[in-house]
Amino acid sequence: MKHHSGTSFQRSKLADSRTFRMWWFPFITGFAFFLFSLPGNIFQKPLSTIVYSSENTLLSAIIAGDGQWRFPHSDTVPSKFRAALIAYEDKHFFEHNGVYLPSVMRAIYQNVTRQKVVSGASTITMQVVRLSRNNPSRTWFEKFTEMFRAMRLEWKYSKEEVLSLYASNAPFGGNVVGLDAAAWRYYGRRSDQLSWAEAATLAVLPNAPSLIFPGKNQELLLAKRNRLLDLLHARGFFDAQTLELSYAEPLPQKPFPLPQTAPHLLNTLVKQFGKGQRFQTTLQGNLQTRCNEIVDRHIQQLEGNLIHNAAVIVIEVATGNVVAYVGNSSDAQNRYGNMVDVIPAPRSTGSILKPFLYTAMLHDGLILPNSLVADIPIQFDGFAPKNYTESFDGAVPASLALSRSLNIPSVIMLREYGYSRFYHLLKKIGFTHFKRPADHYGLSLILGGGEASLWDISHAYAGMGRTVLRYHMSGGKYFNDTFELQHLIQQNAILNSTEEQFPPFDAGSVWCTFKALLEVNRPETELGWEAYSSAAPIAWKTGTSFGNRDAWAVGTTPEYVVGVWVGNADGQGRPLLTGVTSAAPLMFDVFSTLKHNLWFQPPFDNLERTTVCHQSGLRPGLHCEHIDTILAPTAASHASSCNYHTLIYTDEHATQRLTTNCATTSDMYPRTWFVLPPVQEYFYKIKHPEYVDFPQLGPGCGEEESEPIGLIYPKSDAPVYIPKNIRGEFERVVLQATHRQQNALLFWHLDGQYLGETRTIHQLEISPIPGSHLLTLTDEGGHIFEKKITVIEK
Repeated sequence: MKHHSGTSFQRSKLADSRTFRMWWFPFITGFAFFLFSLPGNIFQKPLSTIVYSSENTLLSAIIAGDGQWRFPHSDTVPSKFRAALIAYEDKHFFEHNGVYLPSVMRAIYQNVTRQKVVSGASTITMQVVRLSRNNPSRTWFEKFTEMFRAMRLEWKYSKEEVLSLYASNAPFGGNVVGLDAAAWRYYGRRSDQLSWAEAATLAVLPNAPSLIFPGKNQELLLAKRNRLLDLLHARGFFDAQTLELSYAEPLPQKPFPLPQTAPHLLNTLVKQFGKGQRFQTTLQGNLQTRCNEIVDRHIQQLEGNLIHNAAVIVIEVATGNVVAYVGNSSDAQNRYGNMVDVIPAPRSTGSILKPFLYTAMLHDGLILPNSLVADIPIQFDGFAPKNYTESFDGAVPASLALSRSLNIPSVIMLREYGYSRFYHLLKKIGFTHFKRPADHYGLSLILGGGEASLWDISHAYAGMGRTVLRYHMSGGKYFNDTFELQHLIQQNAILNSTEEQFPPFDAGSVWCTFKALLEVNRPETELGWEAYSSAAPIAWKTGTSFGNRDAWAVGTTPEYVVGVWVGNADGQGRPLLTGVTSAAPLMFDVFSTLKHNLWFQPPFDNLERTTVCHQSGLRPGLHCEHIDTILAPTAASHASSCNYHTLIYTDEHATQRLTTNCATTSDMYPRTWFVLPPVQEYFYKIKHPEYVDFPQLGPGCGEEESEPIGLIYPKSDAPVYIPKNIRGEFERVVLQATHRQQNALLFWHLDGQYLGETRTIHQLEISPIPGSHLLTLTDEGGHIFEKKITVIEK
């Protein structure tokens, strides 16, 4: 019995289990199907790529891969379209779970009794499902599938999300999909800016998208729109006056072309992040449009010189936001590479890096603002820099060398600072295109031997301006992201800056640099700007690359940095293509559209009143007579003292120097004399007629204490190249020297052989053979100057 009872129990348990599986298995299977009946992303179609301004204005767009204007999904639905859509399509939208049964029952009854489709009973949710399934043929099976998936859709998404899915994917006629694309195509503005009449028109279109074509079914579309307006008015969405005004609004006609205000930026963003995205940028729509117009207007003028391309970037100094980005001039046929975005492209820098070197040397106390720097013919290991004017000043204040963009003083300053050190400084402040070691560039780095982009250059200047602004705002602090704040895509997160103990530049040095750049001569179109009270000061710098291939101009104010590049995208150089003549006028035109009335306040806590020698710009030495007081960076205390002045004794009229060997103390008059080295003196006197020659020693007064002879050519350790003529003979070469005394007589010898003599103008033609030679110069006073020179056949 026990055994039989146990067997019966087991059989009963097995039967219960089978019953459970029979009833619950279909339920579980159906629930699982319900859960997974929708893909993770129900709309998997290609999207347009769009760029918006900071004011949410469409700047540029690229059509989707399937030829549709289908904008990326928007989470929000404008209130007017939302009300119109629900009133027209699904007035019980907020009452059902995806399927409204009374409408379904009514539709079944009508369709069965009339034996044709009279109504579909589709809710907005069901229409979303149908759109996601590419509008399959209308069958009973498809209708039940839509109902099932609509309930699943509402289980997964909120009502507002369902509305946004509909608004983003509904057809609006032709190749226009989604509310945002329709608003721009038919009305030329954002969907949240539509009027009630416009919102009502778009609300009825998905139900009959073919009505939108101009000249076709306009009366039917108008009737549908007006009936919907009546319904909205009856439900209290607007008053009778608004209704009458809405009746009067015309229907859309030919679709508007989508804006192409920032096409180069759009292409660049696609390369970086891919297609099918919405980019919310920091650009200001109106400024972007004005900058496009300015660029195209200037290119029309420059095309006479076969210059076809230009780029402009405008940056807010305080925030680092890019507010205008014109990657190139426009040309519908793209004949000259006009679709190339020049802003991120590396180009030869020309002289545009010189202010960073000047600032760095002020920061380290290696110079003072007006320290004299040599400007003479010079050569370094085969590198012979030349000034743009091909003239020499002999010696020039550092600030003037910067404002005049003299090349030779800049190279001499870089040699003192160290090109490797400067190379690493540039990388620290954001220059990303120096891919080779510092030795590859050498001293040519300061004259365009390396490449940089307009993006990097402009942001580095903005970083300098931000250094001064933040110093004032923070009470004298520096921050680690000062040269990193460069925003093009709107930022959601707030960056937390940390204090930096050793910034690349101090505020005082930057302020002095900007002060020097205020003195840069403006182009002819800007002459006399100081006379206008409304004209704001701009610290600006230009650059021109070798071969006149690239023209740069960058201007800085406390509010903005404007960076400009002009040239040809294919690298072709053109005569007269320079920063001053080609890029600067464009830059000033952009500034004329900006509100910039302020100037940098002196960072007094980072400046100190410093006494300097009036003539040399250095800290006063023992014999400096004329002293000036200037504002200089605090590192000025480390700067060198003046060694250009010496104490001498002369006769009463300062025509001869005297010593106790040739005169009594009563006949000797003490004087302080400003004396430059011979070669510097030679060129300095040409442009400074007030310079007084160092007096000669009187008869019997002794030997000269300093070297009066200097060699101008050949320069430094540079070799002498001599060409051959058509007969195979070596041409003659002209050597040039200088003597401190104007009427001195010089005797020339080469390898011990006498060549000749010169007076006043010390130039001599020689015909040396290739090889090493010893050049010897002597004067009547017995001074000897010797120099080994190397002659190379060319």
